[in-house]
Amino acid sequence: MRVKDLMSQPLSTCNIHDSAACAAQIMWEHDCGIVPIVDDNGHLAGVVTDRDVCMAAYFQNRPLSEVPIEHFMSRDLSACHPEDALSHAEQLMSERQIHRVPVVDATGVPIGILSLSDLAREVVRNGNGRHEGDPGDALLHTVAAISRPRWASR
Repeated sequence: MRVKDLMSQPLSTCNIHDSAACAAQIMWEHDCGIVPIVDDNGHLAGVVTDRDVCMAAYFQNRPLSEVPIEHFMSRDLSACHPEDALSHAEQLMSERQIHRVPVVDATGVPIGILSLSDLAREVVRNGNGRHEGDPGDALLHTVAAISRPRWASR
């Protein structure tokens, strides 16, 4: 199974020059917890999570419309491609301890998001069927890796 088979689409993005209000509005309207941020050429430049927006609002003590996304977006990116195996995405999520990973095309333009929720729905829908062992085994290991405190020994 490939990333393209489970990734969420369509995708809404904000521009690097937008305010935090743009990301908050997309998260509210689309019930999502991450928004890819694109540069002026449409390429992935960063991501903003719901937690990022909350922390930016708290520490800036200003309306979201006055907080530029580029001041708090994550630039330390991980991304996959639509043709990548799900196991690759799961490994990436585990290693980086992230719940969601942007999916980009060959030119770096975001086209979807693969989330832990997408993987969990697949396990429920099909009993996994992608890995040897018990259904959901790979998902369980991914969730455990993501949930481990970053300061804990591995």
